[in-house]
Amino acid sequence: MTATTLTRESLLEAAAARREADQLPYFGALSPQEAAALLAADPQARLVDVRTRAELDWVGTPDISPGQFVHVEWNQYPGGARNANFLSALEAAVPKDAPVLFLCRSAARSKHAATAAAQAGYAAAMDVLEGFEGAKDTEGHRKTVEGWCFRGLPWHGA
Repeated sequence: MTATTLTRESLLEAAAARREADQLPYFGALSPQEAAALLAADPQARLVDVRTRAELDWVGTPDISPGQFVHVEWNQYPGGARNANFLSALEAAVPKDAPVLFLCRSAARSKHAATAAAQAGYAAAMDVLEGFEGAKDTEGHRKTVEGWCFRGLPWHGA
């Protein structure tokens, strides 16, 4: 996709095409760049960061409109127990008819969150591919091969 084709509709079509190609149980998936473009194109869209509060504090967060950023932990810190209140917190913060993009460190938890959201009635639940930090490189470091940060998208924090 070129910059001229990054409309709300074309981005949702790209997400849906990935759903079909990858047989995803939620609306679809977007690259970090596409997710940022959708957030810019649709003020109703929400980015739900499902990392722990510690991860946000220690690593940083995407720099997007405060009204579009939502934090709901998928797993709780410390201990890593699944957040039993995930759906109720999501429903309190994000309307079910809004496009909702789920983001985590490396796009593992975000897939689970998108699945749970879709099952709870979020028609446009999407995964942000690559996550915030991306996969580890050969030396075990993140932010060096893929992810929101690596792609040069705005972020702030640690």
